[in-house]
Amino acid sequence: MNSLSPFNLRNAHQLIASILLIFLGLIAVEILAKAQTRIKDVATVEGARDNQLIGYGVVAGLDGQGDSDKQFTQQTISNLARKFGIQVLPTDITNKNVALVMVTATIPPFTRQGSKINVIVASMADAKSLQGGILLQTPLVAGDGQVYAVAQGSVFLGGFDAGAGGAGGATVTKNHTTSGVVTDGAIVENEIPTTVFSKGILEIVLRQGDFTSAVRMANAINDQVAHIAEAVSPTTVQVYVPKEMQAPERQMEFVARIENASFVPDVTARIVINERTGTLVANANIQISKVAVAYGNLTVSVTSAPEVSQPNGYVDASTNIAGNGGAGGAGGAAGAGARGGRGGNASGNNGVKPK
Repeated sequence: MNSLSPFNLRNAHQLIASILLIFLGLIAVEILAKAQTRIKDVATVEGARDNQLIGYGVVAGLDGQGDSDKQFTQQTISNLARKFGIQVLPTDITNKNVALVMVTATIPPFTRQGSKINVIVASMADAKSLQGGILLQTPLVAGDGQVYAVAQGSVFLGGFDAGAGGAGGATVTKNHTTSGVVTDGAIVENEIPTTVFSKGILEIVLRQGDFTSAVRMANAINDQVAHIAEAVSPTTVQVYVPKEMQAPERQMEFVARIENASFVPDVTARIVINERTGTLVANANIQISKVAVAYGNLTVSVTSAPEVSQPNGYVDASTNIAGNGGAGGAGGAAGAGARGGRGGNASGNNGVKPK
């Protein structure tokens, strides 16, 4: 009586587990392919977009880690002191504790005056670190040159410098210390005008343009809200707003109804493979054609065997061709295709030999 060795038994268990995982993955792919997605999750309303802000500022309190530049940094400090009524020559200024920085921020749509947003600070010159620094009051402007926010506060870094001057001059540095974040460091002073409705038309913009997705989104609005939508490009769907919904008190209600309509966005065929873990993820548009894979003593083949059914003469019928996936072998399961339903057959007679 033959018995399987522990090694072969373990391999058999791993093979069975792999086949089960493939089947579960394919079932999950089919379910996800039919999942409905809200418009607000894949598209935005034209006019309701983020705006970028930028400013030029100074970070002080750097404990000797500041800029060594003798021209721009000293001139900037001199200009700053002049605002407070202090007249000092740039050449008389020591700038070891100061760094010139660029300050950037993103202001979301519909942000009201007095709201706070995060800002990012990055050194412009040769400061060694911004650790322990404080950003001095910095106006932030948009592309039109207008000031929309003012930033100020302590700079928090994603890294640190430590151990300078240790045994043998050893130091410890983690991540970058010349850039950081000021959490809620900017206060919005002016609101950015936002126009959602333009001449009675609301435009919905897909984040990833696609002809099929645009048409499906327009059809979803027509079916679930009213027959008022039309796809005009791979990224844009125009919605004609009824007159009763153009009133200011009804606009938000109308936009909410539009963005909560659901549809199935189209996706291209895609396979993602993690070589390290051996994980493979495929979407529902993947079809497996004729293929053979050999690994060790295991050979897996996926084939399609057409079977012709020819009707008798003088009968009003047509010829049908049906695909037979074949039997699932030890290394492949019948119906191994994500959509095609093509089977797998583990055999050593298909001409594929392991290397």
